[in-house]
Amino acid sequence: MVDKDIKNLWNYDWSRSDWTRRNTLDLLAKGGLAAAAMSLGISGRALANQQQDDVVRIGYLPITDATALLVAHFGGFFKAEGLESEKPVLIRSWSSLVEGFAARKFNLVHLLKPIPVWMRYNNRFPVKILAWAHTNGSGLVVGDHTGVTDFAGLGGTRIAVPYWYSMHNIVLQYGLREVGLKPVITDGAVAKDEVALQILPPPEMPLALAAKKIDGYIVAEPFNALGEIKVKARMLRFTGDIWKNHPCCVVAAHEADTVDRPEWTQKVVNAIVKAQIYASQNKAEVAKLISKDGSGALPMPAPVVLKAMTDYGDKYVETGAIKHRSWGNGRIDFQPWPYPSATKLIVGAMTQTLVSGDTTFLSNLDADFVAKDLVDYRFVRNALQANPSWTQDPSVNAAAPFERQELLAL
Repeated sequence: MVDKDIKNLWNYDWSRSDWTRRNTLDLLAKGGLAAAAMSLGISGRALANQQQDDVVRIGYLPITDATALLVAHFGGFFKAEGLESEKPVLIRSWSSLVEGFAARKFNLVHLLKPIPVWMRYNNRFPVKILAWAHTNGSGLVVGDHTGVTDFAGLGGTRIAVPYWYSMHNIVLQYGLREVGLKPVITDGAVAKDEVALQILPPPEMPLALAAKKIDGYIVAEPFNALGEIKVKARMLRFTGDIWKNHPCCVVAAHEADTVDRPEWTQKVVNAIVKAQIYASQNKAEVAKLISKDGSGALPMPAPVVLKAMTDYGDKYVETGAIKHRSWGNGRIDFQPWPYPSATKLIVGAMTQTLVSGDTTFLSNLDADFVAKDLVDYRFVRNALQANPSWTQDPSVNAAAPFERQELLAL
């Protein structure tokens, strides 16, 4: 029997805030922003008005990756910067969030780090990364029906990822390569040396696992914690224990805003940085704030969100979900500086990662160029220099806070 909280999540009225129209890839490829706007019935005049509006309009998925945006709004950090912000709008899937962002429904979103790479260089969409939204914060869980206890045991299974262009897909396939397994995209039989991948929106994953339609999923919190609590999912590995303090979601904006409204953009980033510093120091309080029992931003009860943000104990060392305790990670952490070294690694990793669709744009993509072109470092650097306490984060080298070396190890 499926837990009632899982059923409630499945039956949540996502239609209040979601788009279920044509595929975003097709929209952007066929006409960019204009095509997306037309598909949503937004006129050119209305689009122009939205572009000139100084109100912060946020779209987000119901995951802890959105914490910085949610805390900036509900914690009053935008207001403290003199900004008006509308209540953030909950969206069910990444495709829908990208579509809404492309149509200027939102001027501030969190996106999986590879998505802006795909948007800017495959679809020529003028998106800019302003900061990281968080680090770590994801995991790979498997159903208790599988008996799987390590990566090598994933052969012959079906694993859901939230989006082809996601950190989850990159990290998962890195792990599969390390143990000699081959990722495939198929609805048919899966060989013992293969792992079948499919896309599922995060809210659909726990119920699909409970129904044994999939054998596991890799996704952002709190859906891993929800799976552990409600459907007997086993945490196989935390992604931050494979790539140390990796980025997952980033804070993204329209490039036009960074050019035409630099003062507005600086205030937005100031609020995001302060919200992240606060979240890193007050995880339990923030978990309640963003939960169903607080602001209601995430439709999950506070105990689930609390587990998702703080439960990183020795029990996971014993089960093998944590193999690198010495790295000093948390289950989710908050550090806004967008290290160029991570962007370069992602661009390289995307060329080795199986996805559905045309990937020819990656063949001539220069990682050094992307690190300089995709990210606007001005605003976040200013905000961090004004808030030096961020260097106290254990993941930051206080002697050289804007540089680091990337570490991956299965």
